[in-house]
Amino acid sequence: MELLSPREVATFALSLLDLTNLRDDCDATAIEQLCRKAQSPSGATAAICIWPRFVAQARGLLGPGNQVRIATVVNFPSGDLPVEQVVAETTAAIADGADEIDLVIPYRAFLAGDDAAVTTMVEAVRAACPHACLKVILETGELKDSGRIRQASGLAIAAGADFIKTSTGKVQVNATLEAADIMLQAIRDSRKKVGFKPAGGISTVADADLYLRLAETIMGRDWLMPSTFRFGASSLLDDILAVISGSPSARVSTGY
Repeated sequence: MELLSPREVATFALSLLDLTNLRDDCDATAIEQLCRKAQSPSGATAAICIWPRFVAQARGLLGPGNQVRIATVVNFPSGDLPVEQVVAETTAAIADGADEIDLVIPYRAFLAGDDAAVTTMVEAVRAACPHACLKVILETGELKDSGRIRQASGLAIAAGADFIKTSTGKVQVNATLEAADIMLQAIRDSRKKVGFKPAGGISTVADADLYLRLAETIMGRDWLMPSTFRFGASSLLDDILAVISGSPSARVSTGY
């Protein structure tokens, strides 16, 4: 891998960032702030990721042609909602102006041996948003076992995922390099154009660099672009902007 300076890594990570606010206390004022932060003087993030109830507001703030895409979450964070309800959530979010849907698989059903629950859910939501980017959240910290992570990755890819994503950020263990390695290998072996999104706990440019290096090792440098790689994070932007301005990145705080 070519050696990039911290500032170059930060600038690249900015273009790959899904700037996220999925806090329980998120409100309209927070969404206004998020939309402003996503369009920084140093560059725009790839997307914002927000609760469905704020999609219409964000679309009004960003406008129809804005380069910052609007992602929202469905079946989130529990993964336990009925398929019909998740489809209704998806349809409403698209109508409100969402560009991307981040869907939690029914991971508890999957852990209980019900592979079909994953396939049915992903296929139904895929059909409900045929033109949107569909990111499928596996909740790898709950799956834990490498074989289950690999199996869930394959099910999601086969059912039509545009991305597979590690985590909701709402459980004890979120993105890890181990899970990322398994998921990236599943994408490579599928030979399909599927992206990868590590999310949860990635808060520094140094952290981001670890994931970028891993993805490049498995998928190649040319694969790293917003259409195939995103970071899901709420606090990473602060460190990105600090590094771009010339401050040192905070030390690595996550990863393994």
